[in-house]
Amino acid sequence: MRILKLDEQSRANILSDLLKRDPNNYTQYEDTVGEIVASVKEQRDAAVFAYEEKFDGVKLDPTSIRVTDEEIEEALREVDPSLLTVIKKSMKNIRAYHEKQKRTSWFDVKPDGTILGQKVTALSSVGVYVPGGKAAYPSTVLMNIIPAEVAGVPRIVMVTPPGKDGRVNPVTLTAAHLAGATEVYKVGGAQAIAALAFGTESIPRVNKIVGPGNIFVALAKKAVYGHVSIDSIAGPSEILVLADDSANPRYVAADLLSQAEHDELASAILVTTSMDLARKVSAEVDGFLGSLSRKAILEKSLDNYGYILVAESLDDAIETANEIASEHLEIVTRNPFEVMTRIQNAGAIFLGEYSSEPLGDYFAGPNHVLPTNGTAKFFSPLGVDDFIKKSSIIYYSRNALEAVHEDIEAFAKAEQLTAHANSIHVRFE
Repeated sequence: MRILKLDEQSRANILSDLLKRDPNNYTQYEDTVGEIVASVKEQRDAAVFAYEEKFDGVKLDPTSIRVTDEEIEEALREVDPSLLTVIKKSMKNIRAYHEKQKRTSWFDVKPDGTILGQKVTALSSVGVYVPGGKAAYPSTVLMNIIPAEVAGVPRIVMVTPPGKDGRVNPVTLTAAHLAGATEVYKVGGAQAIAALAFGTESIPRVNKIVGPGNIFVALAKKAVYGHVSIDSIAGPSEILVLADDSANPRYVAADLLSQAEHDELASAILVTTSMDLARKVSAEVDGFLGSLSRKAILEKSLDNYGYILVAESLDDAIETANEIASEHLEIVTRNPFEVMTRIQNAGAIFLGEYSSEPLGDYFAGPNHVLPTNGTAKFFSPLGVDDFIKKSSIIYYSRNALEAVHEDIEAFAKAEQLTAHANSIHVRFE
């Protein structure tokens, strides 16, 4: 991996480089995605079936697009029992963590005759997109469905592209069933997002769409936003390791590679105060590359967006971590908890040498759907809050309103909204 001295110029160059991966920059695909979305909105099932045959090589119809109970039972039989045990353990941790995020309605009753409050209501329907085909991502299924189920969403719809045989991957389907999906449809890509947003004869529309996907899925979510809510427009995966000379270089190298293997746009960055650690980590990375299965992807990812930055001080390293605002941040220093208190921007923070990033991906419980491309400066991980909505509650008795009615009327008149003022005034004529 390339080793750079951290200064203002190198930090600015890297930030600019990382932002090139933002899905919003891939405008060359927007016309194609817009055409797909418009076709599904107008032609509904017919467009979905046509695009599935074109892109996934599968012929579907109203009788085969929805996964049946028999297909779910078949999938459950096919999954390795030991994997099923692990999935259930992971589910338990994820559910326990998200249960602590649940909100309740509240009401504040005052002696003057006013009641103010907030009513919390689960969304009535949510669509979850899960990448499919040959690949299986049961962890993604759990991370998207379980928070919705904990929030109390009654209708949780999963869409995922089928394989060439017209089946959903059995591990993906099993995870969806166990997590609480109420419906599963065999459809992927931009056409799946459009179907969820606008509805078709076979797929009723939903109120919100969550879940990761390729650039076409990301741009489709952007295109339908406003017709439905979405979680975010996710970019490529990324990790930043913040380390001092106490870190184990072999562990750090392994953790950097754990994210670099996702795809050629993934980012893996080490920011350290130790040049000795930097050199050792670079050597360990080279050693690992010879034995890992996704070597070609790893090499391109590291060539494109892999850096080892050597900072003059821990203060400079922390400032850089906050500027990059990485999706995953590992802190491997002598006192990671103290450093953590100075971190403002990160999707998920992993503390100490035994809290490797894949722990969060699969098992610990916090959600692995995280803000990317610097959006951790203003976005949060997916959670129960993403599947609820809040309504304000306002009650005033006559006496309570009478005490303030002139103030309200004066405010309304100041904005030249006389009908507003009159709405209050008529009650005290």
